[in-house]
Amino acid sequence: MIGARSEAYPLRRREVVAALLADRDDLLVVAGLGAPAWDVTAAGDHDLNFPMWGAMGGSVMVGLGLALAQPDRRVLVVTGDGDMLMGLGSLATAAAQAPGNLAVAVLDNEHYGETGMQQTHTAAGVDLAGMAKAAGFPVIGEARAQADLEAAIRDLREAPGPVFYSIKVRAEELPLALPPRDGVELKERFREALLR
Repeated sequence: MIGARSEAYPLRRREVVAALLADRDDLLVVAGLGAPAWDVTAAGDHDLNFPMWGAMGGSVMVGLGLALAQPDRRVLVVTGDGDMLMGLGSLATAAAQAPGNLAVAVLDNEHYGETGMQQTHTAAGVDLAGMAKAAGFPVIGEARAQADLEAAIRDLREAPGPVFYSIKVRAEELPLALPPRDGVELKERFREALLR
């Protein structure tokens, strides 16, 4: 069951992701499993998208590795609150490594979308941005409305990182926009795109 509070959030996840990825140029995007990967794909499948199929909690660590390996490229992790809650330790590791090109956007609808829309701990007040701040992220924020989102997009795309934003979005069930499912294909196309 979808909680009433998250139904009241004005921001919608697909619109948020489309805005995050508009005019993306050579932005490297790691998409957390499930809905974030579908949202990134709905905004336009791209050779520089790396969706996480079945690796819950791992998106920030993959983004961190990519940011360290490609220091001249901006890396944006787009993930959900469930994935972030499972991988909280990655915030400390990312902050300690401090790559200036890493940005993390958490689409927080306060629900586990993959397992039946059970509420996550953020529905009970767990503060992901506060956790990122405590871990040592120098740029953190939370977006709840369009005006907040504009500042978030600017920071996520441009501010020296690591950057972390929790973006409160409406809990809603949306049509699937599945990225390719073949892990080898995804790896190869991403690797080839990096070399271009």
